[in-house]
Formats: sequence, structure tokens, C-alpha cells
Amino acid sequence: MSYIDGFVLAVPKTNKQKFIEHAKLADPIFMEYGAIRVLECWQDDVPKGTVTDFYGAVKATEDEAVVFSLIEWPDKATRDAAMAKMMDPKNIDPRLSPETNPMPFDGKRMIFGGFMPVVEL
Repeated sequence: MSYIDGFVLAVPKTNKQKFIEHAKLADPIFMEYGAIRVLECWQDDVPKGTVTDFYGAVKATEDEAVVFSLIEWPDKATRDAAMAKMMDPKNIDPRLSPETNPMPFDGKRMIFGGFMPVVEL
């Protein structure tokens, strides 16, 4: 069964195109290392919650949009091997380097995690 990395982040609305350019440069690396699919999703129909919501999870301000991203891997072993290679500071791919491809958002407010699917249709 596949393995999913999920991400939620707040991106300044004025940086939408910068975010897309950042993703187009960085996301192919995941595919090169074995990802099955990568999705970058810009906020469209994201309601405000009464107890919690996506906005609160990433402390999004009124001038920021919520972005939901996922990377689907064939399995956890492929994901773990890919992440180990991509995050090796001695061999950092310039497409991931903050100097050549800076994140157009506050990475400290990004939430992320790895997930094992339990139901798949």
C-alpha cells in the first residue's frame, strides 16, 4: 500500500505565482526519487471553523492563503530512502537549496507528517 506525506502551509496571496514556480522547480525531485504523484493545492473552499480549522493550524493571516500539498509514494521504504538522499546536507540538490529556490512562505508555520492509508478505493 502507498505512503502519503501531507503538508499544510500559509502562503501570502501575493506570492501565489512564486509558490507555483517554487513547486515546479522542487517537486520533480520527489518524482525522480520515486514518488508516484505530487499535488499542490491552493485554497478554494476552506471554511472557518468554530473550534479549529486549517487557518488556525498554520496561523494564516487574512492576506495568506492555505495550501494543502501531498506526495504519494509507492511505500514507506521508498519515501524514507528518498528523504534521506534529498536531505543529505553534503549532497543538497540546488533545486531544494534556499539560496537558489527560497520558500515564498514561512516554513516555521508549515505542518506536515507521514501517513499510512487505512482505506483505499
